[in-house]
Amino acid sequence: MRLINDYTPPSPDDLECFKSELGFTGNQMAELAGIASNSQWRKYTGGESPRAMSPHILFYMAAQLSLNSDDLNKIIKKMKEIGADIS
Repeated sequence: MRLINDYTPPSPDDLECFKSELGFTGNQMAELAGIASNSQWRKYTGGESPRAMSPHILFYMAAQLSLNSDDLNKIIKKMKEIGADIS
Protein backbone atom coordinates (compact mmCIF):
# COMPACT_ATOMS: atom_id res chain seq x y z
CA MET A 1 0.00 0.00 0.00
CA ARG A 2 1.56 3.23 -1.13
CA LEU A 3 0.19 6.28 0.66
CA ILE A 4 1.95 8.90 -1.48
CA ASN A 5 2.36 8.24 -5.20
CA ASP A 6 3.57 11.56 -6.54
CA TYR A 7 5.67 13.93 -4.45
CA THR A 8 7.36 17.25 -5.06
CA PRO A 9 9.31 18.40 -1.99
CA PRO A 10 8.86 21.83 -0.47
CA SER A 11 11.38 24.37 -1.66
CA PRO A 12 14.06 25.74 0.66
CA ASP A 13 12.03 28.97 0.80
CA ASP A 14 8.90 27.00 1.74
CA LEU A 15 10.80 25.35 4.57
CA GLU A 16 12.20 28.66 5.80
CA CYS A 17 8.69 30.17 5.79
CA PHE A 18 7.38 27.13 7.67
CA LYS A 19 10.12 27.51 10.27
CA SER A 20 9.24 31.20 10.68
CA GLU A 21 5.52 30.45 10.96
CA LEU A 22 6.24 28.00 13.76
CA GLY A 23 8.66 30.41 15.41
CA PHE A 24 11.14 27.56 15.76
CA THR A 25 14.91 27.63 15.87
CA GLY A 26 16.96 25.47 13.55
CA ASN A 27 17.53 23.01 16.40
CA GLN A 28 13.79 22.80 17.05
CA MET A 29 13.16 22.15 13.36
CA ALA A 30 15.80 19.42 13.39
CA GLU A 31 14.08 17.82 16.37
CA LEU A 32 10.69 18.05 14.66
CA ALA A 33 12.14 16.44 11.53
CA GLY A 34 13.91 13.71 13.51
CA ILE A 35 17.32 14.69 12.20
CA ALA A 36 20.58 15.21 14.07
CA SER A 37 21.03 18.95 14.38
CA ASN A 38 20.58 22.47 13.07
CA SER A 39 23.43 21.87 10.64
CA GLN A 40 21.46 18.98 9.14
CA TRP A 41 18.33 21.15 8.93
CA ARG A 42 20.27 23.84 7.06
CA LYS A 43 21.09 21.30 4.35
CA TYR A 44 17.41 21.50 3.37
CA THR A 45 17.19 25.28 3.45
CA GLY A 46 20.41 26.69 2.08
CA GLY A 47 23.70 26.37 0.39
CA GLU A 48 24.54 26.09 -3.25
CA SER A 49 22.59 22.88 -3.75
CA PRO A 50 20.01 22.31 -0.98
CA ARG A 51 18.96 18.76 -0.24
CA ALA A 52 15.40 17.81 -1.22
CA MET A 53 13.31 16.77 1.75
CA SER A 54 12.13 13.18 1.50
CA PRO A 55 8.42 12.51 1.89
CA HIS A 56 9.23 10.38 4.96
CA ILE A 57 10.72 13.30 6.85
CA LEU A 58 7.96 15.70 5.82
CA PHE A 59 5.34 13.11 6.80
CA TYR A 60 7.01 12.68 10.20
CA MET A 61 6.94 16.44 10.77
CA ALA A 62 3.33 16.80 9.61
CA ALA A 63 2.19 13.88 11.76
CA GLN A 64 3.67 15.39 14.90
CA LEU A 65 1.99 18.71 14.18
CA SER A 66 -1.39 17.22 13.18
CA LEU A 67 -2.06 14.15 15.30
CA ASN A 68 -3.04 14.15 18.94
CA SER A 69 -0.98 12.32 21.54
CA ASP A 70 -3.30 9.27 21.53
CA ASP A 71 -2.84 8.83 17.78
CA LEU A 72 0.92 9.31 18.02
CA ASN A 73 1.08 6.75 20.83
CA LYS A 74 -0.86 4.26 18.65
CA ILE A 75 1.77 4.69 15.95
CA ILE A 76 4.63 4.23 18.41
CA LYS A 77 2.90 1.12 19.79
CA LYS A 78 2.62 -0.30 16.27
CA MET A 79 6.30 0.47 15.61
CA LYS A 80 7.19 -1.50 18.75
CA GLU A 81 4.94 -4.38 17.67
CA ILE A 82 6.83 -4.47 14.38
CA GLY A 83 10.07 -4.80 16.31
CA ALA A 84 11.43 -1.31 17.01
CA ASP A 85 13.04 -0.49 20.34
CA ILE A 86 11.74 2.96 21.22
CA SER A 87 12.16 4.80 24.51
